[in-house]
Amino acid sequence: MAKVKICETVLRDSHQSLIATRMTTEEMLPILETMDKIGYYSLEAWGGATFDACLRFLNEDPWERLRKIRLLVKNTKLQMLLRGQNLLGYRHYADDVVEYFVQKSIANGIDIIRMFDALNDPRNLITAIKATKKEGGHCQIAFSYTTSPLHNNEYFAEYAKQLKEMGADSICIKDMSGLLKPYDAYELVKAIKSKIGDTPLELHTHYTSGLASMTVLKAVEAGVDIVDTAISPMALGTSQPATEPIVAALAGTEYDTGLELSKLDVVSKYFDKLRDKYIASGLLDPKVLKVNVNALMYQVPGGMLSNLISQLKQAGKSDKLLECLEEVPKVRADAGYPPLVTPTSQIVGTQAVFNIIGGERYKMVTKEFKGLIRGEYGKTPAPIDPAFIEKILGKNAELIDYRPADTLKPEMDSLRERCKVWAVDGKISDEDVLSYALFEQVAAKFFDNREKERLGIDGKNSDSELGVHAI
Repeated sequence: MAKVKICETVLRDSHQSLIATRMTTEEMLPILETMDKIGYYSLEAWGGATFDACLRFLNEDPWERLRKIRLLVKNTKLQMLLRGQNLLGYRHYADDVVEYFVQKSIANGIDIIRMFDALNDPRNLITAIKATKKEGGHCQIAFSYTTSPLHNNEYFAEYAKQLKEMGADSICIKDMSGLLKPYDAYELVKAIKSKIGDTPLELHTHYTSGLASMTVLKAVEAGVDIVDTAISPMALGTSQPATEPIVAALAGTEYDTGLELSKLDVVSKYFDKLRDKYIASGLLDPKVLKVNVNALMYQVPGGMLSNLISQLKQAGKSDKLLECLEEVPKVRADAGYPPLVTPTSQIVGTQAVFNIIGGERYKMVTKEFKGLIRGEYGKTPAPIDPAFIEKILGKNAELIDYRPADTLKPEMDSLRERCKVWAVDGKISDEDVLSYALFEQVAAKFFDNREKERLGIDGKNSDSELGVHAI
């Protein structure tokens, strides 16, 4: 058995899960060289909601963040999360945008691109896989782990085999809601390993239900190669299991990570101070650190729960939270058992809220839920009852049974044209064009503010609204 490798998540998913992705680049930079010497397999440092948060709330250029991190991290692989054809946004983008985004991500410093599709529809991964391979990046394909009458170990093992055949350099079990229980993890890893052979297998899980450390240990015993952890001050709760206890638990065994606790302690002490700062400012809410075993019943990720609470509060229906949580699995079953991860978590969660506060199920139906039923996001894991489709979309509705991006025309040329207004000395960077492609209005505001700063005019993005994105 080879030593277990560690992917450290504190620069991305850890703070995305605990403080709504508000860690700044300046807060990261002082500790990066120390982290680079720890011996981590990789640092997950980009992608997910960080791109949106940089532009929308932090007045930062996400591309510049990546370049600054790369400058200081010389020995450790840098890793990002990508939502397949959705990239880092919330819709499907044309193939030329996907290809160009992957190219620029690798050119700016990314080594490993972890990609997934919310519905586990492999068609939505094809373009990103080809682009990553073309650019010489490591293509890690993740599947969204969930439970349902359809989803079992054989389902996921066969899907992992398919992903390997599609070109995956490694496979990741993406347990975004902390649903994977220890003994289930053991059997799942064994089943997948029997199908993918020597292809590396990674486990990403969250501590939401309180099971994650035990789940990691059983997965390691079953043969998982890499595990995602977060340095202890930014671990647990809706984040990942803590790095140091995992390292300590495996020390001296055949799975020994080779990492030194004394070196990790330096990293821990640095993030301890940041944690204290986040608590004092109210950015880190102690509620997200609680164990919530009900996650096993409702399959609601931490960020999705925050959104549900916010929606009900705005509607003056905070007392309806339990009813909404109980409604979520019912809506999910109606919609073909999609895993609950961006964007399906928001789509299903919002529809559940509408069903409860509207007093009648599906009396009000969101545009996004209709899109999910129509097939705009891809193929759902289970077929949807035709009678339900008719109820939501009406009679003789046109359904999408092809790869949704097949009908999208190339976008890059028109995007470049629209971005000329922000050109400096007649030039606009390719990275800026891609930022605009993903978050049009947000990027436009960022570019305007950046130009004001360049000209010495005061103007910065406001952090007046709370944006929580659950991946």
